[in-house]
Amino acid sequence: MSATPASWRYRVYWEHTDAGGVVYHARYLNFMERARSDWLLALGFPQIELRENAGCLFVVTSLALDFRAPARLEDELDVDVVVEQLRAASMRVSQRARRADGVLLASGEVAIACLAAGTFRPTRMPPALHAAIHQFRGY
Repeated sequence: MSATPASWRYRVYWEHTDAGGVVYHARYLNFMERARSDWLLALGFPQIELRENAGCLFVVTSLALDFRAPARLEDELDVDVVVEQLRAASMRVSQRARRADGVLLASGEVAIACLAAGTFRPTRMPPALHAAIHQFRGY
């Protein structure tokens, strides 16, 4: 079954670009991180509350990015999150950054682990969060 995407729009500012006004390659990671954080917020799970109340946090364990076209100063980017795999203590998401006109700029695969905040050891996601992600996927 295909996963359901969630998407957020961000504007490119000077801080994201090189001297030529083109988005610096590492900044796509920032946009993708922001989209994953906004996605968790939209699901009702702010990361501060997850850390303080549930005692867990998320870390990226691996990622791969492919670049297709440049984004430039003041472009609007749509960055999505698609859950490809969900396990008890981890997930794998795919993400795409597109210019507002639909042109694909970058795509990536991100592996994420849930860790106990106090020990940094793998732990299961809170059941309510796991259920919300499961429901988000459209099962």
